[in-house]
Amino acid sequence: MSGGLRAAFSAAARALLHAAFAFSVAATSAQAEQLPLWEAGAGISVIDFPDYRGSSERQTWVLPFPFIVYRGEYLKADERRGVRGLFYKTETVELDASFNGTVPVKSSENAARQGMPDLDATLEVGPSLNFSLLRSADRKTALELRLPARAVFASDFSYVDFVGWVFQPTLSVDTRDALGFPGWKLGLLAGPVFSSGEYNRYFYAVDPAFATASRRAYSPEGGYGGAQVIAALSKRFRDFWIGGFAKWDTLNGAVFADSPLVTARQNYSVGIALAWVIGESKTRVETER
Repeated sequence: MSGGLRAAFSAAARALLHAAFAFSVAATSAQAEQLPLWEAGAGISVIDFPDYRGSSERQTWVLPFPFIVYRGEYLKADERRGVRGLFYKTETVELDASFNGTVPVKSSENAARQGMPDLDATLEVGPSLNFSLLRSADRKTALELRLPARAVFASDFSYVDFVGWVFQPTLSVDTRDALGFPGWKLGLLAGPVFSSGEYNRYFYAVDPAFATASRRAYSPEGGYGGAQVIAALSKRFRDFWIGGFAKWDTLNGAVFADSPLVTARQNYSVGIALAWVIGESKTRVETER
């Protein structure tokens, strides 16, 4: 791959990781306000995470990112839920687009994968059907059931391959003015992960050609892939935004938990970000902060 493509790929991988971070820092309220149609700025984030789910080896990235908020009727981008297309919405049901992804991993830099092909970055995209289960009388706390189903594609910009499916139902509790602190938003998400055999083999299979004395051949099926819990805290000030998250991941009971590439059945990820708002639209729209 050429140097230009590698640079573009690196930028895209960073954007994917920031998108995953933005999804994690999700807190919502249902108080309608007149807000700018768009806002733009720039920020910096620090994120520490495992090479892949089940890896005992980690990466720490310091990433600049564009801060973009767009409050269109069908296309939305914000610090709560990232970029999403809103297809259908009522008081209790919402259908939107769900995105996620993983960063590339060089096998030469991961002890469990030495001598194996690198893991390319993946992009997950698909619909999410969301149900509002409960909302407090003051509209500050909401409970949702989110049912995202995403197709997964791997790429290094010289190819694109379909590598399976992920279904990740979650219960989400979002609170505004969390713990009595005005303006702070706390989000808690928890749920299991289900993935197809093709997806599991992309990350956890060991083909016979790459088996060694300490790494047996292995090929998992699809099914239960563990569970995740995410806690996120954020606050929007007039001219800047700050947010942070912590994620706990368990692979206990996962169909691929016995893979020789799984070197840690418990993982965590943490991150913090700060963004400055530089400009905004004069056009105002009624929306939920």
